[in-house]
Amino acid sequence: MFNQIIIMLNKNYLVYLLKYSKSKNIAVMKKNVLITGGSGFVGKHLSHLLIDNGYTISILSRSKRADTANIFYYTWDVKGQIIEEDAVLKADYIIHLAGANIAGKRWTKERQETIVSSRQQSAQLIFSVLEKHNKKLEAFISASAIGIYGAVNGQAICTENTRPANDFLGRVCQNWEAAADKFEQFGIRTVKVRTGLVLGMNDGFLDKLTPIFKMRLGSALGSGKQYMPWIYVDDLCSIYLEALKNPNMSGAYNAAINDDTTNSIFSKTLAKVYGYSIWLPNVPAFLLKLMMGEMAKLVLTGRRISSEKIESTGFNFRHKNLEDTLKICLFK
Repeated sequence: MFNQIIIMLNKNYLVYLLKYSKSKNIAVMKKNVLITGGSGFVGKHLSHLLIDNGYTISILSRSKRADTANIFYYTWDVKGQIIEEDAVLKADYIIHLAGANIAGKRWTKERQETIVSSRQQSAQLIFSVLEKHNKKLEAFISASAIGIYGAVNGQAICTENTRPANDFLGRVCQNWEAAADKFEQFGIRTVKVRTGLVLGMNDGFLDKLTPIFKMRLGSALGSGKQYMPWIYVDDLCSIYLEALKNPNMSGAYNAAINDDTTNSIFSKTLAKVYGYSIWLPNVPAFLLKLMMGEMAKLVLTGRRISSEKIESTGFNFRHKNLEDTLKICLFK
């Protein structure tokens, strides 16, 4: 009985404090999330979602920009290992999206080194500030990719426990995640979001495909049998939000729909959304290899993945139907 009285008093006191703070216009401190890569496709969507959910945002940029009511901008130079430390020190959470675009340029040896180092060095720069000031975050959440399972085709369904591949994509993701693991070793809850193909409006992968498909010249690539695990950008951002809010989330999570979409299915569905059936033959694999070099593996290979782990947290994908999702992306 005594415990119940104490609980009731505590609840009433909290209600009083909330009412008092409102009447006196006392601001309730919002949690701050530092986003690296915050000006990119996913970062922009994520910033809006987090602001809508009561967070303030800090973004690290190579050039200084004017702050807004909810977004604070700081500068950093990853190559020079220079950073405005306040960005890290004021953060309650960090979401690490930064890294050179894997599909941005041909995979020359120099480009491959840039892809790897941009992820490791940026994480190391942030970690060095935390270590220097013995600063603990509530969570460090890092992007990763389902490429950790390799640029190969196969029927096996990859879970978070599947052994990483030893090809270029596999090594990139392993190094990426190893950089994140340092935060976990420092005593910070760490989550790694292994992302599939991200679909969204006016950006990302679709932005490159739509001109061809609009002209009714779309077709499947290579055999067309390669799997394409995908996720709508809003669902991906919701996974990041869940990773912030759920203290039980840690380790790696696949972030993609488990619907066995192949390149052929994806291409036919995209053509259908534009109102026609594919009439052209598949683009030959050898031609893609001539055009893209080793990077052609990005479009010619694909693995099936399991989304069971992220769904076991209670997370629900809101966008599971490919055709409906493409319509939202293209005609919303």
